[in-house]
Amino acid sequence: MTLHLHLIRYMGNRHRRSIPVRPDAAPSRGFSMPTHHTHEKESQVARLVVPDGFSPEDVKNLSSVLNALVADAFALYLKTKNFHWHMSGQHFRDYHLLLDEHATQIFGITDAIAERVRKVGGTTIHSIGHIARLQRIADNDEEFVGPTEMLRELHADNKNFVQSLRAAHVVSSKANDYATTSLLEVWIDEAERRAWFLFESTR
Repeated sequence: MTLHLHLIRYMGNRHRRSIPVRPDAAPSRGFSMPTHHTHEKESQVARLVVPDGFSPEDVKNLSSVLNALVADAFALYLKTKNFHWHMSGQHFRDYHLLLDEHATQIFGITDAIAERVRKVGGTTIHSIGHIARLQRIADNDEEFVGPTEMLRELHADNKNFVQSLRAAHVVSSKANDYATTSLLEVWIDEAERRAWFLFESTR
């Protein structure tokens, strides 16, 4: 009798194992489908959204022009420090100190620009690579640059930076972003002053 029961159980278990599972069958209770990375990433990005009354189109446009300015400001800052460190010649002290003053001023606006992007609801610079993809001011990796050439190059870069600031001013004005517009006017004046000093130093 015991052997008979064992055979019945064995045959029953073998029959259950042989039943195919349909591919479209619903998962059994307690089974959890893997979370999609896309949904998780979208959820994480959504946490960074700062609603501030701007339309999605305005947020996109403001973020685009301001992030490019952040990248340009970092590029211009590093080039100015590069020339500050490698200055030479009979006017070394004056030019060395002038470029240090300019670099400090330029670096000082990077945080303010990036924070404007966050305040209007966008996201800003993440890395050096991100800066490299957005910057419009070219690096200078030359082993030696003469003092006059340094000042002339920085003069041109600051003039270009002024044009970029003015273009951003148009975008922020159109979006009625009064705070960004006001700040841009200050930064335009500072960049124009730097360009003026650099021009006069090369005459």
